[in-house]
Amino acid sequence: MAHTDHQTMRRVLRREIAGTIGLLTDEHDFRAMRRYRSFTFEDHTTYLKQVETLLKTRASQGSHTTVALFDPQEYAEFCADTGLDPDIPSSRARFTAELAATGPSLPYEGQALADLVPSLIDEAVRQATWEYASTLLARLGPCTTCGEDIGRAAFTRASSLLVRILDTARTGQRHLVCSVTGDPETLVSVLHADEDTTGATQLDEAEALEFTTVLALGIATQSAGALVMRTSAPGTTDRIYGWRLRGNGLEPLTAGEVFDAYCTDLDSGDLISPESNVDYTVPPDLGAHGTPPGHHH
Repeated sequence: MAHTDHQTMRRVLRREIAGTIGLLTDEHDFRAMRRYRSFTFEDHTTYLKQVETLLKTRASQGSHTTVALFDPQEYAEFCADTGLDPDIPSSRARFTAELAATGPSLPYEGQALADLVPSLIDEAVRQATWEYASTLLARLGPCTTCGEDIGRAAFTRASSLLVRILDTARTGQRHLVCSVTGDPETLVSVLHADEDTTGATQLDEAEALEFTTVLALGIATQSAGALVMRTSAPGTTDRIYGWRLRGNGLEPLTAGEVFDAYCTDLDSGDLISPESNVDYTVPPDLGAHGTPPGHHH
């Protein structure tokens, strides 16, 4: 009887423990892992099918699983730093456990792997963008005129602007894109905002942090950039409007400028047919929030 009780307890505990699976999302990364003899998978498609089966099995047993992005290069560096042999399964397991705490990951909620993989890659891009923008902000240091930390002041300013932009938008779903021109590449951040039953704005905290950081970087460095909002609500046409970054504030784009931006192919410069049921318009007045303060860093 006691033996049966212990088995039952173990099964219960196994369901309570959240596991992490490190996923090789593309063929290139999969081939990089094939160099380890202990990595026995031969075909990426078969590997993905087996991972999906494992995820479904764990879910059917009531187990919670986090799927993390497994990067072979980061794994090799991790093993070199920790003195672990990269060609044994326990090293991969330890690296995967680290990923659960620090790397891009998503909870498995029964979705198809074909849907989960793009979301996981988006999460990795979002995290990398945030880390890169945060690093650049931190390097700016204090203002030579007033001594204020430039990055922190810009983040506060960006937060205030974002709150005002959301407050002035009409009710419904809101989709914001912020792009900041930089060297070596342009940073792009996306933020989705919905409303709950009480009308309060619902944001993903990690998305909002990344978006605010990218906007702050554009403000702090006075880079060229833009912020575009799309609002959607049942029974109405979608509305698209935006601003360009100007100094450490925002300058409204005209309806024509927004139309041109959306209806021009970026690669060829050719015109694209405008979407139906969409209004390209001027943004709401942000009041004093949109006007930059007198002192420029």
